[in-house]
Amino acid sequence: MSSLLKGLVISHLGQGIAVEVSEKIYLCQTLRKLETVTVGDQVMISIASPDQGRIEEILPRRSLLQRPSRNKKTRPVAANIDKVYVVFAIEPYCDFLLIDQYLAICENKNIDATLVLNKIDLTNIEQIEKELQQYQTLGYDLHKVSAEKNLGIDVLKAALNNHISIFTGQSGVGKSSLTNAIIPDKQLKTNTVSEVTKHGRHTTTAATLYHLPNGGDLIDSPGVAIFGLADITEQQLAWGYREFQPLLEQCQFNDCKHVKDKGCAVRAAAESGHISMQRYQRFLKLREKMPTAN
Repeated sequence: MSSLLKGLVISHLGQGIAVEVSEKIYLCQTLRKLETVTVGDQVMISIASPDQGRIEEILPRRSLLQRPSRNKKTRPVAANIDKVYVVFAIEPYCDFLLIDQYLAICENKNIDATLVLNKIDLTNIEQIEKELQQYQTLGYDLHKVSAEKNLGIDVLKAALNNHISIFTGQSGVGKSSLTNAIIPDKQLKTNTVSEVTKHGRHTTTAATLYHLPNGGDLIDSPGVAIFGLADITEQQLAWGYREFQPLLEQCQFNDCKHVKDKGCAVRAAAESGHISMQRYQRFLKLREKMPTAN
């Protein structure tokens, strides 16, 4: 086993997996008995040829984001993430339900979540400022940026240093534009991966990990990387709302669903204005989407 090398999974390339070992990239297959390997995984590989290897072991993960898959199963999106940057914009109009879903999952996965409002060069920003203030009051950091006009990008870059981060959000909010602004030579790096692994053109649907110039990594996941509710319980969803946490033990019943239950401290707090009624109502909507809800 001493011949095994420790590497970092930086991308999926068709049937192969690109693993970086000391700045060299190997195209690897996976030992069949292993669970699904994902970008951000630390792995142990054996070398089969100068550019190819086999993943023999997945090292313990400190965090894992998953998405719904077929047959009520889940598939990993990315591993060992420190921070999730939830990107949204003035246009398309902000989906606060999706934001709440991301935040609730991060809260349960013990991953820091940060909000990024893109396209601040557009008008009507005031319409959502009040809603955003609620998140800031709860302790979530907020970056206001414009990838198009290069506003706030330097501050966002500095926040990304020394962490493994991922951008997520609905389609059209400008995740790719932000990634390109932060990693100007992204296409060059993408082509290098493909060239080294002899795989030809890099797959555009694959999540890819990029090293940032000043330390840290950014995982670019094209499309909407939806971290599903399939692997958290109703109780965990409630815990995922930060303002609910001090109230949960005050409910009259331990199995309170926080819907119409007698003596529910969460519902009472929303009705009295102690916590946001809008956030509480979105919690109820997310709860209805869960497979176990009743």
